[in-house]
Amino acid sequence: MGKQRQTQQKTKPAAKKAPKGYPSWFTDRRLHQWGLFLLGFLLYANTLGYDYALDDAIVVYDNMFVEQGVSGIPGILSKDTFFGFFKEEGKAALVAGGRYRPFSLILFALEVQLFGKTPFVGHLMNGLFYGLTIVVLYLALLQLFRPEKGSVRAYVIVLATCLLFAVHPIHTEVVANIKGRDEILALLGSLGALYFSLQAYYQKRPMLNWAAAGILFLGLMSKENAIMYIFILPLAYYFFTPAKPGQILRQTVPLLLAAVAFLFIRFSVLGFGFSEPTTEMMNNPFVKVVDGQYLLFTAHERFATVMYSLGKYLQLLFFPLTLSHDYYPRAVGVLTFGDWQALLSLLLYLAMGGYALWRLPKRDPMSFAILYYLITLAIVSNLFFPVGTHLAERLLFMPSVGFCLALGLLAYRWGKRGAPAGKVPAFRRFKPIISVLAVIAVLFAVRTVARNPVWKDNYTLFLTDVEHSPNSAKLRNAAGGELFTQSTKEPDEAKRQRMLQDAVGHLQAAIRIHPQYKNAHLLLGNVHNKLKNFDQSIAAYQRALELDPNYEQARQNLGITYKDAGKYYGEQKQQIQKALQYLRKAYEILPQEYEVVRLLGVAYGISGNAAKAVEYFTKATEIAPDNASAWFDLGTAHLNMGNRDLGMQYRQKAVQMDPSLQQRTGAQQN
Repeated sequence: MGKQRQTQQKTKPAAKKAPKGYPSWFTDRRLHQWGLFLLGFLLYANTLGYDYALDDAIVVYDNMFVEQGVSGIPGILSKDTFFGFFKEEGKAALVAGGRYRPFSLILFALEVQLFGKTPFVGHLMNGLFYGLTIVVLYLALLQLFRPEKGSVRAYVIVLATCLLFAVHPIHTEVVANIKGRDEILALLGSLGALYFSLQAYYQKRPMLNWAAAGILFLGLMSKENAIMYIFILPLAYYFFTPAKPGQILRQTVPLLLAAVAFLFIRFSVLGFGFSEPTTEMMNNPFVKVVDGQYLLFTAHERFATVMYSLGKYLQLLFFPLTLSHDYYPRAVGVLTFGDWQALLSLLLYLAMGGYALWRLPKRDPMSFAILYYLITLAIVSNLFFPVGTHLAERLLFMPSVGFCLALGLLAYRWGKRGAPAGKVPAFRRFKPIISVLAVIAVLFAVRTVARNPVWKDNYTLFLTDVEHSPNSAKLRNAAGGELFTQSTKEPDEAKRQRMLQDAVGHLQAAIRIHPQYKNAHLLLGNVHNKLKNFDQSIAAYQRALELDPNYEQARQNLGITYKDAGKYYGEQKQQIQKALQYLRKAYEILPQEYEVVRLLGVAYGISGNAAKAVEYFTKATEIAPDNASAWFDLGTAHLNMGNRDLGMQYRQKAVQMDPSLQQRTGAQQN
């Protein structure tokens, strides 16, 4: 027993002691991990009661595969990510190259299987995965900075980096929006792959390298930008380990194979997706309207606009004050290098790249941080291929690690200034830095918690962010559409009218920005219909159909508006001839719509054209033979023509089908 206890004591890892003069919490890894996890989770605890928002419809509550639970997983794996929402092959490929991100959808399907469609579970899981991602970032950075080679340096850099990453408000779009799970899982898988690969190297356990490859594969199956870690991994080995080129290659090969396997599956499902750039502005931000014509940006305009967007990313990282989920055209204008913002951004990025390359031979960690940021940003930068929007805050989720690492490195370098060479800097040197970091962390955390409620639901999100991106056609369209949707639930008539008028303003703004925005024309037609502006409604639908003659929803809504206009002018304005004009138009589009046919029968009957009334009421009974009112109306029309026997026969049939119609018979006789 004594020997066994001695053996246990020998194998038990020794507690990490803080350097002399440092508090015990400074090197307490368990405390760090739990603290960072809880910080990340609690910052988003106020999202747990929020509804679905934005693209959650595409990946969760209106995705036919996710709705099927476990049985929908084969469909998720075999189709474009958007297919389950659009349910049509062509529409699923609206975005260039398509989207293949099945892993997050599989998790959503499992949640639906276990808990049903509930946003609470989606928000809860996002918070947990975000907390876990921060912990894995902490562990991966410790593998890079190796506390045994200098615990003060390692813990200052790692803790500062992870703290800033955890609280940064730029992450609200990813965590507060359930659909953002793909971004979280992609980074989680990438960081996990880096951690296990370094573990395999230091512990000389090659099998861990294959575990790293498997984890990266899951990250890739969550979102394609995880593929950039096949470049980050060898850089990490170069900067932070003594590994030779051959060793680095051996460590990288399993991850390369994981990437190849993912690409093979992706292209097998989606194809290669190469095509000419579309001139539809909502799918290609590098399209402009000139004299009513849609033209692609010139090379100069495109490059300058991309550089402006990259500069905007830096501004959002340093000063995340005004945030928006939408930067679609024309939230970002058509720029040239005559615009100082584009030129300044270009100079900043050239300076960053130049510094990183200059310090590359010195293996300066700051060079690594910059290269990490540039490499992970490159895939979503629009420099090499379009990503569908000028920029998006969610696309900074992975690159922000490099930004936070750079600040962590600056924090350490500031603290060790003036310390004797080769000596451990005294803790007092870092107290000012801790104070500054604490202030920044509190400000960022407050901004994060304050931003989260915007993601409560679509109404709150669209109506808030449209103030920040008023030149986005997509956001204007979304705001108008959501105002229209919510107006139908508003009991206060005055407020409902104000909401509809505001919707008109947003939709007209969307059309001014993007005149061929057919969905905006459709929604404008819907709103004008509710306002009883029938001629404006008809004009909007007709414009939508001019843009797309096969736009079935616009055609159906046009018919409905003709019907509603006919009913309004007939019943409320007693303008029967005008009512007939609209109803005949409705009949051309909706010849099998019972209500259209019935209203035509009524209008013709009131106008004194009994023969036409009989014609349309007969048609009504053919469309709805089980509708007792249709037979009663037909009987009435025959009576008005003097066909008493036939009229009474149809009325009696109607009363037999629905005895309550007997009251109508008595009322008409009186």
